Amino acid sequence: MDLQVLLDSLKNCPCGKEHTFDTKVVEIYSGLTADAGKILDRAGFPKKLLLVADDNTFGVSEKRGLTAALAGSGFELKKLIYKDMKYARVEQVREVEALAADVEGIISVGTGSLNDICRVASFELGKKFCIFATAPSMDGFASDTAPIIENNFKTSWKARQPMVILADTAILAESPAELKSAGYGDMVAKYLGIVDWKIAHLLINEYYCQNVANVTMNALKKCISLTDRVTEKNEEAAGAIMEALVLSGLGMKLATSSRPASGAEHVVSHYWECYKVTRGIWPEFHGKKVGVATLLVNRIYRNIAKRVKSIDPVPDAPDWPDVYSHFTPEQIPDVKKLNDPNICDEIDLDHFRAVWPEIRRLILTELPDDEVLLDEMKRAGCAVTPEEVHVDRQLLEDGLRYHAYMRHRIILTRLLPMLRLDPLDFLD
Repeated sequence: MDLQVLLDSLKNCPCGKEHTFDTKVVEIYSGLTADAGKILDRAGFPKKLLLVADDNTFGVSEKRGLTAALAGSGFELKKLIYKDMKYARVEQVREVEALAADVEGIISVGTGSLNDICRVASFELGKKFCIFATAPSMDGFASDTAPIIENNFKTSWKARQPMVILADTAILAESPAELKSAGYGDMVAKYLGIVDWKIAHLLINEYYCQNVANVTMNALKKCISLTDRVTEKNEEAAGAIMEALVLSGLGMKLATSSRPASGAEHVVSHYWECYKVTRGIWPEFHGKKVGVATLLVNRIYRNIAKRVKSIDPVPDAPDWPDVYSHFTPEQIPDVKKLNDPNICDEIDLDHFRAVWPEIRRLILTELPDDEVLLDEMKRAGCAVTPEEVHVDRQLLEDGLRYHAYMRHRIILTRLLPMLRLDPLDFLD
């Protein structure tokens, strides 16, 4: 991937921001594993490394000879191999930090939670960071933030963007279909992420960049074009999806925000995940949940835009005891912190009323038709119902009503109480 071409295309951007990222090398091709050491050596990556993986990701990388390839280029490795990394918790971040104290860089072999704990540890220790991806399962490969669970509450942490991202399409193609479909589910969320970003720009003049949004949407279009090939064990398709996922992560860094990649649907997914984690329940793969939440929120947004043609907003006045009752005692301090001050207090009610027609237009022109999105996700092998991600009716309702209090951010679902609307009324 020619990263300089991307950066050059964003020079003198009309948004006024200088767009940069820290990633220097992205290589995605068949047989890359054998060249991994040489690529890192050419990139100037430090030689003394901590390799972090779990049994699954380490196993698939070793079949292709990853550690031998690294050793052959003079890299010294310490290893931290988890049995099965499913949650990115602060406790695991601290474990990585403790082991990485005497190395110069960290290489994460895997995806998702493994990458997240390593990128945070790398940032906090000031170490170089590399990802060797084993599945095209989520869009955070190139991100400089990471969702970390602390006190059973999931928030975004500042993190190190990887200097190098490596992926062998032979490994990607053989990854479980469920993981590849999860990556697709994470990508379709971008429709909502961009619309929520534009709504925030309209309402409170939050920073927005059309060129960065275009980077994300071009990546999404690439994924949509591969809908029928997502679950195939095909190297070309797996590599193209991986490239799209990397571009989405770069978009977040270019915007210095997760806005280009996530909207209300991600926060709904986080609510479900936090609920399950507190009860010791496996919360399902990130992109799998996000895809289901995308279908639900897309339907709600479009139905609101179709049915609510004018508004008379009122000041936001949450029933805080009711809100807090839908979080655990250990989560409540985070909820309070994220809502003090109340983000909705920044909204001028007359302005909200005036821009409502434009908000409706954005939703109806930029979000996909519900049936089209449903068909694409089914063809890509994605989960499409709450039941498929083990979300019962009560958790579904609570997630849709209370998720927005988990972020200090303007998203349309956070504004519904100001319009005296219940998201559940717009599910059908």
